[in-house]
Amino acid sequence: GSGQYGRVIGYLEPLPEGSKEQYVFDNEMIGNAVPPEFIPAIEKGLREQLEEGAIAGNPIQGVRFALTDGQTHPVDSNEIAFRMATRGAFRQGFMAANPIVLEPIMTVEVEVPSEFQGTTVSNLSRRRGMILGSDTRDQMIVITAEVPLSEMFGYSSDLRSTTEGKGTFTMEFLRHAPVPKDAQNDIVKEYEKQRAEGNK
Repeated sequence: GSGQYGRVIGYLEPLPEGSKEQYVFDNEMIGNAVPPEFIPAIEKGLREQLEEGAIAGNPIQGVRFALTDGQTHPVDSNEIAFRMATRGAFRQGFMAANPIVLEPIMTVEVEVPSEFQGTTVSNLSRRRGMILGSDTRDQMIVITAEVPLSEMFGYSSDLRSTTEGKGTFTMEFLRHAPVPKDAQNDIVKEYEKQRAEGNK
C-alpha cells in the first residue's frame, strides 16, 4: 500500500510589533517542488498548529511562515502528508526560536478614600502591578496601574475588605506582554504533564 510522504522547507519570523494579523503564510517557492494542489494543505497544517500551540497549548500569534522548498513522491504524497509535514516543520522551527508565553495586561483604575491609598498601592504591587500614578477626583484618590489579568482574580472582594467597601475599580485590556521566566516554566511543565496524562 501507499505511505505518507511530504517534505516542507521554509523559515519562520515574527510579524512586526503591533501587527493585527495572527499569522502570514507566504509561498516563496521558485518552481513546483510542491505541486500547487498541496499548497492549501500546507497552509491548513500551519493554521492547525497555530491553534493548538506548541509550548503551552495556547494559540500562537504574530508569526510569518515562508515556504521556500519541499519534496513530493509520485505515489505517497497527499494532502494529509503535507499537513502533517507542515505541523512538524513548524514545531521544530518554533521551538528552536525560544518562544515566549504572553499574558494579557490590563489598565486598572482604582478609586479609594485617601486613608486607603497605601494599602491599595501595596496590594496592586503584590499582584505584579506597575503603578503609573495617582490623582485626586472628588475627594477620592484614583490610582492607575498596569496589572496582569491573571493576578486580578479575587481583586474585587479583596478591595472591598481592605477599603471597608468604599473602593471601586475598573479595568480594560491594554496589551499582551511576556510572562516572567519562572511563570513560563511552570506553565510549560503543567501543559506537558496534562499532555502526558491525556496520552495514557
